[in-house]
Amino acid sequence: MSTDRYQSPLSERYASREMQYVFSPDMKFRTWRRLWIALAETEKELGLPITQEQIDELKAHADDINYEVAKERERQVRHDVMSHVYAYGVQCPKAKGIIHLGATSCYVGDNTDIIVMREALKIVQKKLVNVIAELCSFADTYKAQPTLAFTHFQPAQPTTVGKRATLWTQEFLMDLQDLEYVMGTLKLLGSKGTTGTQASFLELFDGDQETIDKIDPMIAQKMGFETCYPVSGQTYSRKVDTRVLNVLAGIAASAHKMSNDIRLLQHLKEVEEPFEKSQIGSSAMAYKRNPMRSERIASLSRYVMVDALNPAITSATQWFERTLDDSANKRLSIPEGFLAIDGILDLCLNVVDGLVVYPKVIEKRLMSELPFMATENIMMDAVKAGGDRQELHERIRELSMEAGRNVKVEGRDNNLLELIAADPAFNLTYEDLQKTMDPSRYVGRSKEQTETFIQKTVKPVLDSHSEMLGIKAEIHV
Repeated sequence: MSTDRYQSPLSERYASREMQYVFSPDMKFRTWRRLWIALAETEKELGLPITQEQIDELKAHADDINYEVAKERERQVRHDVMSHVYAYGVQCPKAKGIIHLGATSCYVGDNTDIIVMREALKIVQKKLVNVIAELCSFADTYKAQPTLAFTHFQPAQPTTVGKRATLWTQEFLMDLQDLEYVMGTLKLLGSKGTTGTQASFLELFDGDQETIDKIDPMIAQKMGFETCYPVSGQTYSRKVDTRVLNVLAGIAASAHKMSNDIRLLQHLKEVEEPFEKSQIGSSAMAYKRNPMRSERIASLSRYVMVDALNPAITSATQWFERTLDDSANKRLSIPEGFLAIDGILDLCLNVVDGLVVYPKVIEKRLMSELPFMATENIMMDAVKAGGDRQELHERIRELSMEAGRNVKVEGRDNNLLELIAADPAFNLTYEDLQKTMDPSRYVGRSKEQTETFIQKTVKPVLDSHSEMLGIKAEIHV
C-alpha cells in the first residue's frame, strides 16, 4: 500500500473487492474492447468490408490491455478514447483500421457506464436481498417479545422486538422494488454518433435507412441488453444516472434509519450490535461498547444521500446535445456512490446477523412504564366493579401525575398501582391490579402482523431471489 499519497477510504476500508472490480480499469477497458468487437461484428454482418480475420484478432487481445502504450499516447494526444484505440491497434495491426469505425467516444464511454452500473446494481441487489433475509429471520425470532414502543422517543403503547424489525424490513423491500425497476429499464446508448443523428452511418451504409435501424438492436443483443434508448444526443440522458443514484440514496436512507434505531436501543441496553471479544470501544473509557458499526452505517449513508445530488445537478445543467462538465463529476459520484452503498450493506449484514437482544432489560423498562399503559384497562375493570367512568378517568389522571412526579422528582419507582389500590373509588386490590400487568395484553396484533408480513410479503420475495441468498459480509475495520 502506498503511504505517501491519498488513498480513498471507500476502497481501503469499506467497499468489497467484488464492487471495486466493477469500477476498475480492467472492467472499464475490457468492456470498451468488447464494445469495439460488437461494433465490428455488427458492421461486418450488415455488409461492410470487415473480415473475420480482423475480428478474430480483436478478440485475441480483448483482455490483455497494453496500459503503458495507452498511457503514453494519452500524454501526447490528451484523449483517453483515441489513446486506447491506438493501443488496441498496436496489438491488432490487421484490424486497426476498422476499430471504432463510425463511432464517437461516447460509444465506448457511455455504453460502458451503463454496463458497469448494471453490474454494480446486481451486487447491490444481492446484498440487499440478504439484508432483508437476515431481518426477516430476526423479526421471526422476536415476533412475540414485548418491548416498549416510542413515539417522539417517549414511552408509548408496547410493540414487539420483531414487529419493530418489520418496519426496517419493509423500507428495504421498497428499495429492492425501486432497484429492480430501474435496473430493468436500463438501456444501452448504442451507436448514434456525435450528436445522436447516426450521420456517420448514413455515410458508411450509403443512406440505407433499413440497415442503419438494425445497428443498435444488434449491438444491444451482443452486449446482453434488450434494446437501446430510442433517441439521444451524443450521450445517453444524464437523468439515467440520477435515477440510479436515487435508488442508492433510498437504500442509504433505510439503512440510516435502522442504524439510528439500533444506536438508541444500544444506549437503552436493550439491543446491541455485535461486539468482538478483543474489540476496543474507547481509547480512554475501557468499559465502553460503542455502536461503531451502526454509526458507520449512518455516516456513509449521509454521504450517499448527499452524493445523489451530483447526477441530478449534472443532468439539469447539460447543454443541448453534449457538454463535458459531466465527465469529471461522473468519474467520482457514480463509483463512490456504489462503493459506499456496498460498504453500508456489508455493515448492515454484519450488524443484523449479530444483533444481541437483552430480554430482561427490555422487560424491566417495559414494566416500569406499563402501569401508565394499563390505565384504560384498569378503568374498565373499575367500572365493572361499580365505578363511574368519568370520575374514574379524572382520578386516574390525577394519580398518574402524582406517580410521574414520584419518578421524575423523587427518583422513586413507578407506584401508580399502589396509589390506585389505595383509592376506594376504584374498589380494586393491588392483586387485582397486578393481573393487568401482563405485557402481552398490550402489544395488540404485533405478533400476528409480523407473522403475516413474513409469510405474505417477505417470503415470496426471498423465494424468488433464492439463488442470491447465503452470503456473509466481511468487515475490514
